[in-house]
Amino acid sequence: MLVVLLTKDEVAFFCRFIKMKKLHCFHLFLLNVFVAGTVSLTLESCFQEQTRLRAQVRLLEHSVKQKQEKIVRLLMEKDEQSRARGGEHSVVDLGEEREYKDCAEIYNAGHRQSGFYKMKPLGSSSAFLAYCDHSEGGGWTVFQRRSDGSQNFDRNWTDYEQGFGDFSSPDGEYWLGNNNLHYLTSQGNYTLKINLLDFMGEQRFAQYENFQVADAQSSYMMSCGQYHGTAGDSLTGGFHPEVKWWANHQGMKFSTKDRDNDNYENNCAEEDKAGWWFNRCHSANLNGLYYNGPYSATTDNGIVWYTWHGWWYSLKSVVMKVRPSVFSPNDV
Repeated sequence: MLVVLLTKDEVAFFCRFIKMKKLHCFHLFLLNVFVAGTVSLTLESCFQEQTRLRAQVRLLEHSVKQKQEKIVRLLMEKDEQSRARGGEHSVVDLGEEREYKDCAEIYNAGHRQSGFYKMKPLGSSSAFLAYCDHSEGGGWTVFQRRSDGSQNFDRNWTDYEQGFGDFSSPDGEYWLGNNNLHYLTSQGNYTLKINLLDFMGEQRFAQYENFQVADAQSSYMMSCGQYHGTAGDSLTGGFHPEVKWWANHQGMKFSTKDRDNDNYENNCAEEDKAGWWFNRCHSANLNGLYYNGPYSATTDNGIVWYTWHGWWYSLKSVVMKVRPSVFSPNDV
């Protein structure tokens, strides 16, 4: 309890004052005690009120936190529902009025919504669905996507030749098919862009000019030209001239666990659990097993881009897409 008392000088002064007024100093003492008691009661009341208000604040903070958590849950549910609805409607039907050879042609025809479209490249005997990514300038045809590990990419030759995966969900994993990829990239000069995302949320890319996949007789051999980007050149071993003899995927035939076309004495596709353009074996394997970032295994069989995270880090998301190098968007 806090007691407020007058100083000796103040008491003497007031005593003199009181004597002049015919009062006794005892009266001043009583006054002093009364003031002190009043102040003490007032301070205690304030303390009690402060304690009560603090308790109310804690209750309000708890209530706000509960409401925030509820909002987050509702937003997540809404996002999941939105993705589900998007999956139902992500296939865009353009009718049968004309055939498009790739997403660049679809984009320049005025169809600017990203989604799955039917296309039929020149020379192909049948049409197929592919995801058109109309971001980053538009017109990108996606032929590979990894996003969550929902699809098995440890497949045989026929599966990789024909294609497999989820061709309806906006973020679904799939491989377009080596045969479709051959017809798509044989229509002219195409640019390959690879978008990479790690589990820390960082994004990088690698871009290659003159990307092409040969036909079945050539075992879908891959060729590509000049690199630029932020992820480093893992596809052609451009990070050091002395590693090209084993790290360069340029000019390599496609290999699967049942069709070994690599330069390794064993089977890279079998060891690394993927179909890919293996050399001896790889500095890039974007069809590897899906791990949650850093991993350990008998071989470096994750989703690997060596020049970014090395062999023992598996990426969260990968998109491989192509577009004509001379693409120029129309103003529609």
